[in-house]
Amino acid sequence: MKKVIVAVAAVSLVVGFSTISYGKSDIKGTISNKARVSKSANVAIGKGAKARMGTVAVKNSSIKGTVSNKARIGKSANVAIGKGATANMGSVTMKNSSVKGTVSNKARIGKSANVAIGKGATANMGAVTMKGSSVKGTVSNKARIGKSANVAIGKGATANMGAVTMKGSSVKGTVSNKARIGKSANVAIGKGATANMGAVTMKNSSVKGTVSNKARIGKSANVAIGKGATANMGAVTMKGARIGGTVSNKARVSKSANVAIGKGATANMGAVTIKNANVKGTISNQARVDKSANVAIGAGSEASMGSVTVE
Repeated sequence: MKKVIVAVAAVSLVVGFSTISYGKSDIKGTISNKARVSKSANVAIGKGAKARMGTVAVKNSSIKGTVSNKARIGKSANVAIGKGATANMGSVTMKNSSVKGTVSNKARIGKSANVAIGKGATANMGAVTMKGSSVKGTVSNKARIGKSANVAIGKGATANMGAVTMKGSSVKGTVSNKARIGKSANVAIGKGATANMGAVTMKNSSVKGTVSNKARIGKSANVAIGKGATANMGAVTMKGARIGGTVSNKARVSKSANVAIGKGATANMGAVTIKNANVKGTISNQARVDKSANVAIGAGSEASMGSVTVE
């Protein structure tokens, strides 16, 4: 059993650059990352490669308290190359873990690049990602991203920028995304590519409380290229999820482009899409979209802007 308060403001070596990582731990207290990274490069090369910069990673752990990331990253590059590559910059990632309290990401990222190359590549920038995890309390993402690029290249590529993504997870409380994205690009290239910018996406997850997206996106591009491509910008998407409470999207999108290219392409901008989900409560979409383009190209393509879609 560990009772800890961890504060990090130093620089580590390759594959864990100004990062906190936990595995198989039991923590009561606070995990806090306040690292500062500037004009630096973090690179991991190998089939199972992982590169983390200004990130908090929790795996197979139990935390009672707060997980907080306030990393500052400027003019830097984080790159993972390999078949199972993962690149996380200014993000909080959780896998098979439980938190009773608050998970908060307030990373600031400027003029930086986060790239994952490989068949199973994943790139997360200013994002909160959860897989097989549970939170009783609040999951909050308030990342700020400016003049940056997040790119995932590979057959199963995924690129998340200023987003909250959940898979096989449960939250009792609030899931909130208030990311701010300006003059940035988020790109996923690959047969099963997915690109999420300023979005909340949930798959096979449950929330008892509130799911809220108030992302602000300006002068940015979100692109997914591949046969099964999906591009979500300022959107809430749910598949096989259970919600007891409120789903609210108040995203603001201005002078931006959201593009999905591929046979099964889907492009969602300022939209709420629900598929095979169970919602007991309220679904509200008050997104604002201005001087922007939402494009889906492909045989089975769909484009939804400022819409609510339930299947």
